[in-house]
Amino acid sequence: MFQQVKIRRISEEIEGQIKTAIIGGKLKPGERLPPERELTQLLGVSRVSVREALKTLQGLGFVEVRKGGGCFVRSLLADKLKSPLNLVIKDNAGKFLELMEVRKEIEAWSAFHAANRADKNDLDNIKRITDEMNRYLTAEKAPPNRLDADFHMAISQASHNTIQSHLTFTIYDVFSAYFVFLTERICFHQKYLETIRDQHQAIFKSIEDRHAEEARNNMIDHLVFVEAELRHLVSTPISEPVHQ
Repeated sequence: MFQQVKIRRISEEIEGQIKTAIIGGKLKPGERLPPERELTQLLGVSRVSVREALKTLQGLGFVEVRKGGGCFVRSLLADKLKSPLNLVIKDNAGKFLELMEVRKEIEAWSAFHAANRADKNDLDNIKRITDEMNRYLTAEKAPPNRLDADFHMAISQASHNTIQSHLTFTIYDVFSAYFVFLTERICFHQKYLETIRDQHQAIFKSIEDRHAEEARNNMIDHLVFVEAELRHLVSTPISEPVHQ
């Protein structure tokens, strides 16, 4: 009837809290955890216990420790999806377009639900990203590639679906290995960049206004536009991309 009561070690309690935050979506894929010193203060524990917990979480695949860069939340789907997808795309560049088709389905879903579920923090985050892109264009400078990924990831996270966020993160992780290579071949003139900017702003506005179907359609229109550029690129022979 009864079982012995097990007293959990402090590191196990820390591990449990971080794991719960990841699974519950409070810690998002790619997000950096607070530094060890800050975690010890927040949790009221020793640095040794924090390190032990992070080591266990790393072994389980929940986080990755980057040398000199801190500890980051990993995609829960990375091990199952990333390597096979990389191999498929490496062997056939045309499969990159199939990944774009998947993006259209997934991200249209994200935009629709973000319009219904986004909270103030989500909206502020998306607006911050669109404003930053606009500042670059106003200064007649090309926005960094990270802003595009940040925009789409912020919408995915605004859908408040943990599995969705991790799936989108994994796809973008695969996409990033080819993104710079491909986009360098697109003539990124001011008009093209302004079109991307305007499309992002239209998506954000429909999410902010809670127009779910409009948000979905705006996202599809945006990705169809991007896909057309990529189709033009892969229609001509290209050398193999350098993997990151």
